[in-house]
Amino acid sequence: MPAENWTSTSWQEKHAAQAIVYPDEAKLESVLAKLKTLPPLVTPSEIERLRHQLAQVQRNEAFLLHAGDCAESFDACTHQNITAKIGLILSFSLILIWGARVPIVRIGRIAGQYAKPRSSPTEKIDGREIMSFRGDNVNGLHPDDRTPDPSRLLSAYWHSTATLNYVRGLLTSGFASLNSPRDWSLSHVRSSSLRKEFTEITSGLASALDFTRTIGLASGLEAVSYERGGTRGVLGEVDFYTSHEGLMLPYETALTRELPIPCATTPSIPVSRSASRSVSRTRMPSDEPQYTEPSRAHYNTSAHFLWIGDRTRQLDGAHVEYFRGIRNPIGVKVGPSMKGDELVTLLETINPDREDGRVTLITRYGADKIDAHLPEHILAVQASGHPVIWVCDPMHGNTQTTPAGIKTRHFGTIISELTSCLRIHAEQTSRLGGVSLEFTGEVDEQGFSVTECLGGSMELAEEELGLRYQSFCDPRLNFEQSLDVAFLVSNYFKNQRTSIKGDTVYEALGGRRH
Repeated sequence: MPAENWTSTSWQEKHAAQAIVYPDEAKLESVLAKLKTLPPLVTPSEIERLRHQLAQVQRNEAFLLHAGDCAESFDACTHQNITAKIGLILSFSLILIWGARVPIVRIGRIAGQYAKPRSSPTEKIDGREIMSFRGDNVNGLHPDDRTPDPSRLLSAYWHSTATLNYVRGLLTSGFASLNSPRDWSLSHVRSSSLRKEFTEITSGLASALDFTRTIGLASGLEAVSYERGGTRGVLGEVDFYTSHEGLMLPYETALTRELPIPCATTPSIPVSRSASRSVSRTRMPSDEPQYTEPSRAHYNTSAHFLWIGDRTRQLDGAHVEYFRGIRNPIGVKVGPSMKGDELVTLLETINPDREDGRVTLITRYGADKIDAHLPEHILAVQASGHPVIWVCDPMHGNTQTTPAGIKTRHFGTIISELTSCLRIHAEQTSRLGGVSLEFTGEVDEQGFSVTECLGGSMELAEEELGLRYQSFCDPRLNFEQSLDVAFLVSNYFKNQRTSIKGDTVYEALGGRRH
């Protein structure tokens, strides 16, 4: 049902947190006018398919993996970086499938995650106060390039288009096939007990894939490579969706289109002419086919999934006003400052019809705060009866700064929040439906991963952070640390299925017990 008293620009009557002030308003209007004429990046059919799959997550029939960069950069829009990121997401999801035995819904923080909210609008560099870096679609990272430039919004559109085009090409040309060899190297694992656990899982995966080929599941054209005329089939086809924080409302509005809802386009069944003539010679109105007018809705066509950040979720704010009217499935970041009754009011605002698959709550408290806040939020939502998907973001609440001034996160703290989240949901007869992670599969020319987060099975130390620290925003898990998390979650669900107690993987990775 359409939102009451809503238009795609009604948010302009409310205060917009984290808004950008452009010195050249005329140029901004020209750019937005151009964006309104450009083709959508995603389609209503794809968005509706994601809504359906998120409803399955909500019913515990699937699990959500939301992952990618903290913030994308235009310079990182290369085939190497995109291939590495998609490859890591596919590898992560494969490990989850092995343990959980449920489908994985994959949503990447990709093809549009160019803007970042900041705690302060300005910062001091070399003694002078300048505007904070707000992401490549706003201003430049260099201190002399901090003036907001509207043309960067167009650049964001073109870079998103190029990224999405390459992702679609990868996924339709055999890249996602389970028949392709995967690099399951365990050379980075320094713990003998962890190496044993990892080897058992990867050996099991390889054995299962060999079995499917032996019994002929991947026979015929499915067994032939895509390049030689083969079909993708069950083992070679995956759904992949894009997402970003819906921070830049002028940009989001320019790419919001009122379009027919695909599932509402079925025509009504006409009465047959021959049947009507057998009853009467009089021509009846029902003789002609009767078609119902397709229902229409406002879709944000810049991404399949968008979320409201912790800094922009004010109940009377512009972002909540905008989000309540779009048909896309949406996420809401939930932190320690959110009260239970505030959360319920927010749900009433953005999902008054209580539609399944509509709202995903992404919790981000910090390992030392989750026990004080998550139970209250779960109980409040349960009492309200609102349908939601619970997702854990164990990254944003666990950022720290080293004595040397390097922003980092410790792997042990990250998985402590994640495992606490699993425990608390179980205690409240709830269920965690997914994880939201900031990670990267990027490697340098020598094949080494980034070094931005401490710990993990590779036991990355503080003095090693400077080796390959590449993030211009928040620290990300690297390839090895990301698979550590994948094995941890996979092992948890496997133990649930098989009633095994204890978790060697968790203990070896340095998680805290409560």
